[in-house]
Amino acid sequence: MDTQTQTELEAAAFRRLLKHLDERKDVQNIDLMELAGFCRNCLSKWYMEAAQERGLDVDKDTAREMVYGMPYEEWKARYQKPR
Repeated sequence: MDTQTQTELEAAAFRRLLKHLDERKDVQNIDLMELAGFCRNCLSKWYMEAAQERGLDVDKDTAREMVYGMPYEEWKARYQKPR
């Protein structure tokens, strides 16, 4: 498999993961962290770091909005359950 195809498949898988997480707002970040060792915040951090490695100015809030599909504070207010 050539590098371009691999990159496209990885990007498609990442988009599908984001879609799946968006469809499962009932799954809390703490549950993801406990079971899988990562959460939506981890994904946004990895996204931000990858962008910065390429010289792009993507801050934490922008990366979180990309992962959550809305501003993080709005997502928390709507979907985060009290512990």
